[in-house]
Amino acid sequence: MGLAAFVGGTAGASIETYWSVSWSLPPGEEVHQRIVDFPAITLSIEAGDVPAAFVATTVRPQAWSRVIRGRGSVFAIRLRPAGLAVLSDLDPTLLAHEQEISPHLDAGLHEVLSLIAGAPTTTDGSRRADELIRDALRDRPIGRAQVLANAAVEALTAAPRVRPGGAVAAELGVSERTLQRALRATVGIGPNDVARRIRLQEVVRRLSAPATGIAAIAAELGYAEQAHLITEFRTVSGSTPGRYMRRVQASNVQLQSLATLSAPQNDA
Repeated sequence: MGLAAFVGGTAGASIETYWSVSWSLPPGEEVHQRIVDFPAITLSIEAGDVPAAFVATTVRPQAWSRVIRGRGSVFAIRLRPAGLAVLSDLDPTLLAHEQEISPHLDAGLHEVLSLIAGAPTTTDGSRRADELIRDALRDRPIGRAQVLANAAVEALTAAPRVRPGGAVAAELGVSERTLQRALRATVGIGPNDVARRIRLQEVVRRLSAPATGIAAIAAELGYAEQAHLITEFRTVSGSTPGRYMRRVQASNVQLQSLATLSAPQNDA
């Protein structure tokens, strides 16, 4: 299984990052990956044993599992809050959590993804995506609400601590209601949910480092008690942070093992 990630280029106000992954598993084998979403909408171009060729993924209220089987590949575009409105009139609050992008649903976005899919390599795909988004920005410039939503996610990501309600809105010089509207219109969820997802992503990132304890992480992220962090994490993921990380690590080991089994073997 191969994975690559690279940041957005000149379309950076709309794109957070591009990433790609490919896999090849032996027949009959499958791997379940547990995922806590980052608070963003992701557009993906998929091939092989996948549900659909073009998919928009929105933020789920809880962790979810993706089943990987057979052979396949994904080229993904994780949008910044401003990104979807540059490419589409779709309302993020009305999209399914895994929404197939068909010509009937949104002909323009389907055409953009088709053009990106035609690129010969993932690097070419990211360059083509940059070009198409730059073209779209000329016709659909980023508005004030989108700029505000971008700024809010940047502020929360830069300091993913527990904060009093309204703190980010005050930092950005707007009312809580204005920030609520901006985030719901661009990523489909409000500021408290965005902040919670960013904190939990940070918990996962820190737990991935060696010799990092949950008590120290809770203190560094501003939780009054370790138990508060565990409760918040369990509410979204369905398990404690420790159990979640063990499941993630086990699925990664399984993927690596199965990828080795499916790789061509040279005769000695």
